[in-house]
Amino acid sequence: MSEAIYITTLAIFFGTIFMIVLIRSQTSIKKAQLQAQNEESYRAIAERAVAAQEETAAALADLKTRIIAIEKVLKEVE
Repeated sequence: MSEAIYITTLAIFFGTIFMIVLIRSQTSIKKAQLQAQNEESYRAIAERAVAAQEETAAALADLKTRIIAIEKVLKEVE
């Protein structure tokens, strides 16, 4: 086997290994970035849900005070 073929074969072999490692590392980085984006999206959704629950609780408290006032008026009318 000639020296040029031997060196070319080794270069292709190690080049392939290098490319596989490079692609795998890039895939891992992209996967981590996407996971971080998903977690941020879930966090935003959770924050909106909490805000909506607080708003609903405030509205229910207001309704409760109104109902108590209406009941009081109705008892006075009787």
